Amino acid sequence: MTKFRPLHDRVVVRRLEGEQKTAGGIIIPDTAKEKPMEGEVVAVGPGARNEQGQVVALDVKAGDRILFGKWSGTEVKIDGEELLIMKESDILGVISA
Repeated sequence: MTKFRPLHDRVVVRRLEGEQKTAGGIIIPDTAKEKPMEGEVVAVGPGARNEQGQVVALDVKAGDRILFGKWSGTEVKIDGEELLIMKESDILGVISA
């Protein structure tokens, strides 16, 4: 993969695939599926600067599973893979196993 390093408080996220079937077993076609709001953090920036000029590190790290808002982020293609770039503030929370 091409080396890509997000700047400031931005995070690169890979969407995780949503359910292929409903609870009743009906298969959902790709055209009817909503884009998943769950993803895996691929890369994080160094952090944003506070009023004193100090860099404040992000709370998420590469490998974290996260939830984000439905319309969050900007879709980009890097090496043919669709990824999202969003600010850390667009992340709703981290999913722990």
